[in-house]
Amino acid sequence: MTNTLVFLANAFAFAVGISVLVIIVLFIIDVSQTKDAVRKNYPVVGRFRNLFNTLGEFFRQYFFAMDREEMPFNRAQREWINKSSEGHDNTVAFGSTKVLNTTGSFIFANAAFPSLDTHSTETASLTIGAGARNPYHPNSVFNISGMSYGALSRPAIRALSKGAKLANCWYNTGEGGLSEMHLEGGCDLVFQIGTAKYGVRDKGGKLSDDKLREVAAHENVRVFELKLAQGAKPGNGGMLPGVKVSEEIAKIRGIPVGEDSISPNRHPEIDSVQSLLDMIGHIREVTGKPVGFKTVLGAKKWLEELCEEIHKRGIASAPDFITIDSGDGGTGAAPMPLIDNVGVLLFESLPILVDILREYGLQERVRVISSGKLVTPADVAWALCAGADYVVSARGFMFALGCIQAMKCNKNTCPTGITTHNKRLQKGLNPAEKSVRVKNFVERMRYGLGLIAHSCGVSSPRDLKRHDVRIVQSNGLSVHLDEFFPDMDTKKEYLAANVRSK
Repeated sequence: MTNTLVFLANAFAFAVGISVLVIIVLFIIDVSQTKDAVRKNYPVVGRFRNLFNTLGEFFRQYFFAMDREEMPFNRAQREWINKSSEGHDNTVAFGSTKVLNTTGSFIFANAAFPSLDTHSTETASLTIGAGARNPYHPNSVFNISGMSYGALSRPAIRALSKGAKLANCWYNTGEGGLSEMHLEGGCDLVFQIGTAKYGVRDKGGKLSDDKLREVAAHENVRVFELKLAQGAKPGNGGMLPGVKVSEEIAKIRGIPVGEDSISPNRHPEIDSVQSLLDMIGHIREVTGKPVGFKTVLGAKKWLEELCEEIHKRGIASAPDFITIDSGDGGTGAAPMPLIDNVGVLLFESLPILVDILREYGLQERVRVISSGKLVTPADVAWALCAGADYVVSARGFMFALGCIQAMKCNKNTCPTGITTHNKRLQKGLNPAEKSVRVKNFVERMRYGLGLIAHSCGVSSPRDLKRHDVRIVQSNGLSVHLDEFFPDMDTKKEYLAANVRSK
């Protein structure tokens, strides 16, 4: 017993001695350095600032933030997706935790006599690219937005591809080229062409017709999308560091192994609406498949010029679709000045785009695909009310895969294995299991859309119109969306009434 006490006392003394020594060394280092003023003025103790700053993100997410407080997605949104993708009960009790009279909130106008639950909620397929040699007839109003292999891990891409097949929806490849993981699931694919032309470029980095034909030869590739801009960083390209350009990535993207790869901030060949239509027409002719483009709205005059040019050339020259992204979109990494302050938000840009197409009589020719933070049935229903034909989501499906919003997408340390190429971390993502979560998420989304549609008195979500949703004003009162952005029929009635009154 005495020997044990002596041993413990000696061990304690040794530990204290080591601790004192470490503190003395840290003290000397801190007072000697000149890079960090806090550590110099408060040696040793000042080091805790960085520790607490790092831990603060964790504590806010799990202990202090309310259900509706977090950004970019709050706990209530994440929990709805998580429960839905797991197939669990996603109902809530006692009352809404959302502040319903916040300026800009939308409230759906329920009908006095709602549609019966026995009415079908199936959304009719709207053809994309009716004039192409191989038009596309999508099966789902809600689909997976662009996420590249490279930005996402192998198991994540495999899970999304298989899940899209199970859910009967499409999956956008993102701008990183077409990988075997994209094809593995057998789902419909939208091939995205970014400014670096990954996957369809020649050795000089220019668009290759031969590569286009190779990609188009895959039956699963149904559509081509030119990416002009994305919501998180409009007008900005990017660089893929050479250390990430493995032999596999190099082969898929068509770039040299181990060398930095630069994505220009725009397509060098496209500097006007004329050259944009030229490029769209060329890709459509080479591939025989529908072609459209993805962009973020800033100025709108160029869209009007685009529509005028289409009418000059003939309606067949129009893009088969336009994907409109929101200024609050996400990405793996983007400059803060762009991610915070550039690009019009979807709640303004989507109705503007739809109205321009309707004004020029192109609403049936050019399909509108809406993107940007649309992760719940209410979000998607709003987009349909505003005039979208289809809706896509990226981060919603990341949550379906198990994303916990750790905000480490650009660090290669994603704890759920979704955005990391660390083999150990990827082991936590089982594609077979996660693909079922993807399917469940899509099915619950469709079910939720049906609930809103029936409540508003229509049989199908695609029948929702702008008068079915109200927008809360700064005084706490709400007005119909079509008072801000009148439907064309509403505009005609208004003009006719003014003529009669005069």
